[in-house]
Amino acid sequence: MRFLFLMDPMRTVATAKDTTFAFMLAAAARGHECFHAQPLDLDVNQGVLEVRAAPLEVFRRDTQSGGIDDGWKIGDVARGKVADYDVVMIRKDPPFDATYAYMTQLLETVREHTLIVNDPQGLRDANEKLYTLHFSKWMPRTLVTASPKRVREFVEEIGGRAVIKPLDGMAGAGVFLLNADDRNFNAIVEATIGEYGTRFGMVQEFLPAARVGDKRILLIDGEPLGAILRVPAENEARANLHTGGTAAAVPITAEERAMIADLAPRLKADGLYFVGLDVIGGKLTEVNVTSPTGIQQMMRFDGVDYAGRVVEWIEKRAKKRPR
Repeated sequence: MRFLFLMDPMRTVATAKDTTFAFMLAAAARGHECFHAQPLDLDVNQGVLEVRAAPLEVFRRDTQSGGIDDGWKIGDVARGKVADYDVVMIRKDPPFDATYAYMTQLLETVREHTLIVNDPQGLRDANEKLYTLHFSKWMPRTLVTASPKRVREFVEEIGGRAVIKPLDGMAGAGVFLLNADDRNFNAIVEATIGEYGTRFGMVQEFLPAARVGDKRILLIDGEPLGAILRVPAENEARANLHTGGTAAAVPITAEERAMIADLAPRLKADGLYFVGLDVIGGKLTEVNVTSPTGIQQMMRFDGVDYAGRVVEWIEKRAKKRPR
């Protein structure tokens, strides 16, 4: 099969931990061809969606010192029809901007012929913060607002401590702790939603379990693959690996499996196949759908080829589609 990865430039990929690179390795190991392109490499010519893509070779080898040696080699760019690829994997990191939205609209023109993971309409409809509101019974107490006054009222209502985050961020960017007695309270709120409330933001009650860690649970087609616990550094409130958090092995609890079972029908109906749930102290805080990460860490802890399982699911799903 031919896999087209729509993503950021390859030079930005941290191969030792990147989930997209793990998918490429797994696809190549199973005899598939990998191709690389960026969203702006898409064209529509006389109603036909085309892409300027380059063939990609990836490898991982053990070194004499016991480590691993990752690498990739990209070939010459060539133009072709997107419908001629068996699978398109959208792995472009946020922000979800106008270019990202246009990309999803363009890809909808081939969705009946090519398996797209995740579904472009599902991606467009599912803001990773706001989509979580469909499952509010699993969430901590949460406010979405553009009103600085309402933020203050809400934080005081829930005991004086909260977390505020922008709706379009990723990897912990723009996430702040809010304390009602902090002299910087208003400045932090303004940084998120604007001095006069010109942007929406999300405010959630602070969960003490955040100091223990933020659990990332990866799903494929509504079924749990596994999980890691992202543990914050001692001097950091955020647990994201991009902000210095470290990963630890962790099981999925019975309560979390019940949560997943509740979410699964909606995720599947929306074509959100590969998904990362963020859970703190049993509470759902985000549903990551654009480019969920963590699979390489899970594979090292559990000794399971989770990336291979995802590719195997893709193989079976793609074969059912008309060509």
